[in-house]
Amino acid sequence: MPQLRLALNQIDSTVGDLAANAESVVRWTRHSAERGAHLVAFPEMVLTGYPVEDLALRSSFVEASRAALRALAARLAAEGLGELPVIVGYLDRCATDRPKYGQPAGAPQNAGAVLHRGEVVLTYAKHHLPNYGVFDEFRYFVPGDTLPVLRVGGVDVALAICEDLWQDGGRVPAARSAGAGLLLSVNASPYERDKDDTRLELVRRRALEAGCTTAYLAMTGGQDELVFDGDSIVVGADGEVVARAPQFTECCVVVDLDLPAAAPLADAPDGVVDDGLRIERVVLGEEPVAPYEAGPPSAGGYTEPLDDAEEVYSALVAGLRAYVVKNGFRSVLIGLSGGIDSALVAAIACDAVGAGQVYGVSMPSKYSSRHSRDDAAELARRTGLHYRTVPIEPMFDAYMGAVKLTGLAEENLQSRLRGTLLMAISNEEGHLVLAPGNKSELAVGYSTLYGDSVGAYGPIKDVYKTWVFRLAEWRNRAARERGQTPPIPENSITKPPSAELRPGQVDTDSLPDYPVLDAILELYVDRDRGADEIVAAGYDRELVTRTLRMVDTAEYKRRQYPQGTKISPKGFGKDRRLPITNGWREDA
Repeated sequence: MPQLRLALNQIDSTVGDLAANAESVVRWTRHSAERGAHLVAFPEMVLTGYPVEDLALRSSFVEASRAALRALAARLAAEGLGELPVIVGYLDRCATDRPKYGQPAGAPQNAGAVLHRGEVVLTYAKHHLPNYGVFDEFRYFVPGDTLPVLRVGGVDVALAICEDLWQDGGRVPAARSAGAGLLLSVNASPYERDKDDTRLELVRRRALEAGCTTAYLAMTGGQDELVFDGDSIVVGADGEVVARAPQFTECCVVVDLDLPAAAPLADAPDGVVDDGLRIERVVLGEEPVAPYEAGPPSAGGYTEPLDDAEEVYSALVAGLRAYVVKNGFRSVLIGLSGGIDSALVAAIACDAVGAGQVYGVSMPSKYSSRHSRDDAAELARRTGLHYRTVPIEPMFDAYMGAVKLTGLAEENLQSRLRGTLLMAISNEEGHLVLAPGNKSELAVGYSTLYGDSVGAYGPIKDVYKTWVFRLAEWRNRAARERGQTPPIPENSITKPPSAELRPGQVDTDSLPDYPVLDAILELYVDRDRGADEIVAAGYDRELVTRTLRMVDTAEYKRRQYPQGTKISPKGFGKDRRLPITNGWREDA
């Protein structure tokens, strides 16, 4: 059997930064060449970053992407890398489509290209376009209609892009019909909890369907609310895992593969195959590569996926780091209440950008307990973040002297004073303010507009309260296992959650116990179950009715909350889209 050393470059890229992304491709291609690769691949739309959203509708950006691709091909050749075939994802346009309503000639395409000897020798576009969850690809792109087959080292390699594997039909059965020895899919593949297991089973199934070794290359890093965990996988034709990359880590996975020889071109299947796809072949090498020594011990290999809590925590760190760094911020600012939410956000921030770039402010009112003030100070001591205390009582008294407020208005004033103070410090010192709200609170509207919702990014926006406790406990346990000081004070974890806006206040004054609340919310928010279905699952109807009404009436608040890292199947934001003005109620 012919041999092929495949280099899968699981890397990050930044949307719109064509020059920096091209530089990364050159650097990692050189790294792949030094490791003896015969074929090099990069993730979906690595040259433009992913997702480009409405940038795809700007012809100037599309043309810049196409020009950057050609320049990249020339540069690889100029730097002595031209003999190495390189697969790169980019943004293209379909010049040959006949205009029709909603799909004019020249419509954008999510595309891949093969670069070789200074030229773009093959281009292809994603065939299946996802249009669910966070994906809007029907809004931007037209589908590809070819099955690209690259012959290199005497092996036929069928090429696909992300959704081409996730949907039935199309390029997977077409790869079998074309007699491919390897099916290589480049992907962005945004992270969500438990997706690693789903992804592994998918690649195994597709390898069996395609009848050939299948490689799934994914992206790492973050873009706005999306985070990418890598977890690239190579599976043999028998469904057995050949290699698996680590999560949340940029790396080059080198895999030595023994693959079936390609049929003579005269006998190779041609023309139209499954789903009307037309085979488009490019031959770069008929002869098998010369025998070579096995790769280094680090080549290929299998990395166990992270356990659930570490995986989610790592995603939150990666998402925050990407947002801060890619948007040019130097530091972050957090209001520290001594509670579990702000403590977890502070720990995530310290891990994401370093404690020296994290600034915490305690803003006690007359209702703030002594232990909460002490817990905030203890968190700062343990993590080493910058810390100061600015009491809000003088500001509160000034407001109350000007206008008489009672009840909820008085409570919300405290939160809004804190929000105003954080934004003032941000303006003065240049920090990015982080909002500490969790998904449970946002779901039921248990937050104050222009108060604790202030900030540019919400690191735990998509984390239910029960998971907040789980992550805090995991982070402390991980620190102890490493011989480090646990960052989160134990009292912040064990004390009853409270906003401390009135004497003796606790969250359960207004909300059900969090385990019950979160279970109902997961059914309603994440799974779109109706009231009757939730009651049938064993929950009290009155409690369900009250909870769902709180969720429905808080939609306007959630629309004004900052974005944050998505880790669930359905996060608040562009993943879950409901009208604010909405007369439908599940309990009506």
